[in-house]
Amino acid sequence: MSLISPWRTDFPALDALERQGQVYLDSAATAQKPQALIDALTHYYANGAANVHRAQHLPGAMATQAFEDTRHKVGEWLNLGTCGHVIFTHGATSAFNLLAYGLEPLFQTGDEIVISALEHHANLLPWQQLAQRRGLKLVVLPLTADGTVDLDAASSLINARTRLLAISQLSNVLGTWQPVSTLVEMAKAHHALTVVDGAQGVVHGRHDMQALGCDFYVFSSHKLYGPDGVGVLFGRHEALARLRPWQFGGEMVLQAGYEHATFRPAPLGFEAGTPPVSGVIGLGATLDYLNDVNQSTATEHEARLHELLCTGLRLREGIRLVGVPQVALASFVVEGVHNADLAHLLTEQGIAVRAGHHCAIPLIDRLGLSGAIRVSLGLYNDSADLERFFDALDQALELLR
Repeated sequence: MSLISPWRTDFPALDALERQGQVYLDSAATAQKPQALIDALTHYYANGAANVHRAQHLPGAMATQAFEDTRHKVGEWLNLGTCGHVIFTHGATSAFNLLAYGLEPLFQTGDEIVISALEHHANLLPWQQLAQRRGLKLVVLPLTADGTVDLDAASSLINARTRLLAISQLSNVLGTWQPVSTLVEMAKAHHALTVVDGAQGVVHGRHDMQALGCDFYVFSSHKLYGPDGVGVLFGRHEALARLRPWQFGGEMVLQAGYEHATFRPAPLGFEAGTPPVSGVIGLGATLDYLNDVNQSTATEHEARLHELLCTGLRLREGIRLVGVPQVALASFVVEGVHNADLAHLLTEQGIAVRAGHHCAIPLIDRLGLSGAIRVSLGLYNDSADLERFFDALDQALELLR
């Protein structure tokens, strides 16, 4: 089956990588960037960079307008309506730490924070460290055999002691959608706060925050074909009212003296100092580009590519998929072959994949693995990329076996 990406020419790095003999199959780590983003960054820097929200001059006004336009575009992308605010951070990890420190006063010794067994370190370690600081219990939801959270177990583990649920929407290792809506409903029944890690999920399809119902939703720009150094934190009004600032400095302050200060409400109250101005403007340009992409066509393209990837892996002797991947990525192990050795041979043949624990060491340990190879797909990948991958994989396995 031959699949050609209609968006490939929109990403100039693909041509450059091809000239270098490279095939990029690591989009779950970071995605390549469309020309629309590159043009927006060039325009911003070439026509007068400026700080935002604090200058009366024209460059400052233009930067502030473009910055706030992006906030509006993110709100539309997530269908926020008027239910909450978009806060810009320096990455998804920064957003999770903002939440962990900003919500800390709400917890008392013996309270419980619930996560799942598949969380990325970014949605594990901030809660783990908060639990240690405050004498809380960190509860880990188990998985079923197909790699989704066990809802039967969750129904008892999420209870009256639960104060917060933090859950990934789409696993970066297993490629499985999680039953987030159901878990959010379970947590809400006990008046617990809910945090959804959308770093992988936001890339695939459109997600309605009004329907999802979570208190906070986090994602990274760089996985959504946007610039790096930018994170997005959506928070509902009532949840943000309980969140204290965790960084202090310029712009987030209303009034300051030597002994006392008052702070702005959300969103600016959580954007201390100079934000990633160019990155936020670039994210806005990326969302404009993605809004022009036919979503059903993109979903179908990803699904067909994913089927080719998984079928090809299953047909090869000794290869075992990790979990039951559903969209855009697949992790696998090879009997008798170390993932690092295989990744090295793939790299020598110009195949860019991820190897190791994928920033999810507890999950990899729980699966009884030392690591895995992960192949992840973007809008720009096509069947020719997978053909080169499988050719390289076969050659590598012939050497290693």
